[in-house]
Amino acid sequence: MNKQLTKGEEQIMKVLWSLSEASVKEVIEKLESPKPAYNTVSTIIRILETKNFVGHKSKGRGYVYFPLIEKSDYSNQSLHKLMNGYFEGSFRSMVSFFMKENKLDVNELESIMKEINKNDKL
Repeated sequence: MNKQLTKGEEQIMKVLWSLSEASVKEVIEKLESPKPAYNTVSTIIRILETKNFVGHKSKGRGYVYFPLIEKSDYSNQSLHKLMNGYFEGSFRSMVSFFMKENKLDVNELESIMKEINKNDKL
């Protein structure tokens, strides 16, 4: 998977990731106002299907859509693209940049390291 989502596609995917499956109407209900038109959301979902991000199954007279890509897989791929595109593939450079830009203090960094170490043990 090397496809990037547009902002609109990402909004739809976030809803589908949170609900696991949903109709177009249910997706719209979860989107922030101003709500997009039904046809707009339906078109975006069909685009996501052609990109193999979303699948569907029949339910009653309509369809229910579900993600084919895990959120963590997409997040990881996006992070790698950011790292490779802006930080010459260096995780250290990327973390250093975010630490400087966000003015992280030692306690915040220590907290992040504890979280990383905790996840490594899973």
